[in-house]
Amino acid sequence: MPEIISKKEENIKKKNSIPFKSPKNPKFKFIDLFAGIGGFRLALQNLKGNCVFSSEWDKYSQQTYELNFGDKPHGDITEINEKEIPEHDFLCAGFPCQAFSIAGKKGGFEDTRGTLFFDVARIIKEKQPKVFFLENVKGLRIHDKGRTLQTILKVLRQDLEYYVPDPEIINAKDYGVPQNRERIFIVGFRKDLNVDEFQYPEPFDEQPVFEDVKEEKEVSVKYYLSTQYLTTLRNHKQRHKNKGNGFGYMIIPDDRIANAIVVGGMGRERNLVYDDRLTTFKPITHIKGVVNREGIRKMTPREWARLQGYPDNFKIEVSDVQAYKQFGNSVAVPAIQATAKAVLKKAGIL
Repeated sequence: MPEIISKKEENIKKKNSIPFKSPKNPKFKFIDLFAGIGGFRLALQNLKGNCVFSSEWDKYSQQTYELNFGDKPHGDITEINEKEIPEHDFLCAGFPCQAFSIAGKKGGFEDTRGTLFFDVARIIKEKQPKVFFLENVKGLRIHDKGRTLQTILKVLRQDLEYYVPDPEIINAKDYGVPQNRERIFIVGFRKDLNVDEFQYPEPFDEQPVFEDVKEEKEVSVKYYLSTQYLTTLRNHKQRHKNKGNGFGYMIIPDDRIANAIVVGGMGRERNLVYDDRLTTFKPITHIKGVVNREGIRKMTPREWARLQGYPDNFKIEVSDVQAYKQFGNSVAVPAIQATAKAVLKKAGIL
């Protein structure tokens, strides 16, 4: 006879299954904007921070976030009233890169309206957190001929009056994960903290390789490429090579580091691996040709999670398509944590 569980017991069981709970005695409060699946939150909770607000519009990312942290992020940030956001010490945001319409203007706060950076800025202006930490793609430096970054820094430094050291390009491979992933980090300190210099954290001594994050057991045949698809990739690469281009698939040896994982395009094809442990070659998906016998496969979502520094108890219950998208969009947790720790120490919070 099946066990009968009351609604109260079911809720308790569900709550206890949440792997990443807020610390019991938090040292600071933070908000998590453009939260994705919670990379920033994971890093800051590891540093004894308590998340008091989060925002993420993608419904599948919201599902993964809630599954792991126990609360569902608020939706579209443009519809959130900054006055209703709880007080906090630390604001973090991995906002998208957008150009500003600043032709013939001063390129200040008002000129960022209509962009998602504006929503970050208006929240900083209203809530005045002690510190903030913004993350973006490396290309932000040259976006719109450098005007985008120039305007962002002007708003943060002049309009909002924060001390903002020069942004730094941080590579995830230097902070404990085997992935060549460069991102721009922008941090800021409220004026009354009297901070006038800041050093980004030194790279870690150890350099992990793909073997350190590789699946321990045989993976499903669905991750192995068909012979026809492999031929297509090889022909594509050869065509580009003949034109003098470097585009094309790549196979990452176990003793090397992965290329940056990205949402689409060649994100998976530039991170193929050798794995000769497959014992069942019968396809379980619709493929053209047969499963290759060279042991060439895509990385799994769990391997992508590990490349971003997510622990193995981080739950993945969405489709592979969504999982690749979510981890490709995510921040690299160890690089975020190392930088956030340096910021918190400099601000006298830790």
